[in-house]
Amino acid sequence: MSSLRDKMNRLRGSGGSAPPSNDTAAAVQATEPPQPAAAVDHLETLSEEWSSMGVKLLHNEAGSFLIRRLVYPADHQHGIHCLGELPEASTGLKAFHEAPIEAEQLLYLDLETTGLGVGTGNVPFMVGLAYWAGTELIVEQAVIRHPAEERAMLYYLNNKLGSFRYLVSYNGKTFDWPVMQTRFILNGYNRKLWEPLHLDFLHPSRSIWKNTLASLRLSHVEEERLGIERIDDVPGSLAPQLYFQFLADGNPEPLRGVYQHNEIDMLSLVCLSIRFGHLLNVSIEGGCRLPMPEEAEELIRTGLWLEKMGHGARAEQMFEAALGAERTAASTLNMLAARDKKAGNWQRAVLLWQKAVKQSVQNGSAGMNASVELAMYYEHKLKEYESALSYVTEALELALSDPLGRRDAKRRAEIDGLRKRRERLLRKTGRKLAE
Repeated sequence: MSSLRDKMNRLRGSGGSAPPSNDTAAAVQATEPPQPAAAVDHLETLSEEWSSMGVKLLHNEAGSFLIRRLVYPADHQHGIHCLGELPEASTGLKAFHEAPIEAEQLLYLDLETTGLGVGTGNVPFMVGLAYWAGTELIVEQAVIRHPAEERAMLYYLNNKLGSFRYLVSYNGKTFDWPVMQTRFILNGYNRKLWEPLHLDFLHPSRSIWKNTLASLRLSHVEEERLGIERIDDVPGSLAPQLYFQFLADGNPEPLRGVYQHNEIDMLSLVCLSIRFGHLLNVSIEGGCRLPMPEEAEELIRTGLWLEKMGHGARAEQMFEAALGAERTAASTLNMLAARDKKAGNWQRAVLLWQKAVKQSVQNGSAGMNASVELAMYYEHKLKEYESALSYVTEALELALSDPLGRRDAKRRAEIDGLRKRRERLLRKTGRKLAE
């Protein structure tokens, strides 16, 4: 932290010298949205290097910092969604907190920081905000060039926070907001100056896509599920390096890519909230504006999440669609069967386990688990000990056929348990244990 502070102090007030490239064409530079009189004194135009990126110097009672504002109209298309879908979709987000939600209550947050963690050494050099105003989406990006500008930026943010009720982020409940709380405290603000209700979309993304997508990074989710393709994007992991480069030579050009990366993050986060809002905002009769997932596992995971959020009828549609898939992995069948077992829907659970057992050659572990479940069902529910013995024997054979499993302590314990279960069932059926 000390080296960063030294670099930033040495470059306090520095400008840039290299000519920039064209800025993001999709955004529309517009008249500055009105700000509270106490928060903003005036905006100052900077050098051509900054101005070409739409960056100005904002002065307020606490000092000054850099700010970039973009205004997107409702008909702006980002991937498969129009931003104008947000007001309608946001009403579905009430399922997160069981309270009505309007688009104007949502504040989107995404940080670019100098490092990882939420401690005092991690400085958010860029704070990205987005919010809905009337028929437009406003994106604001605040940047500090040295430590003395941080207080002015926080003063500005503090005046803005109270206008919103919900904080929307992607892992922001664990990272972005705790980082901001730390910075507020270090600058003399009360930790509880604003206590938002969180809409952190990493968690539903993990619930639905953790096994169907290769990565849960926002950039990957947006590409695979929101139809968003980034071109010449600066990876977020390079943002600190580019910021330090700016600190070293005062040239703002390296920050152009960071601004654009953060801007796309904000738009993608809005579109992700539109997707989840639409998913939660439909009745069984009204259908859904979103395409039905194609993979059986995603259908089931989506259904389980919808059920958790209080949309049981829509969840059942997902389950039925998954069962109608041409091929469903045994592990996925077991997942739905576990849900049915918990709900007392034994008839479908048994059918799912039986289907999983048929795939036991390709899915040894999943087939073994299904066989164990069937053995318990026939032994304890139906008292059909012969059937239970058949399934536990099959489970034991599958467990023993795994050469790697024999060296695994957990698998050895499972094998011991299966042997004891088999011995008990042999006694119940009156058979003798084979030598």
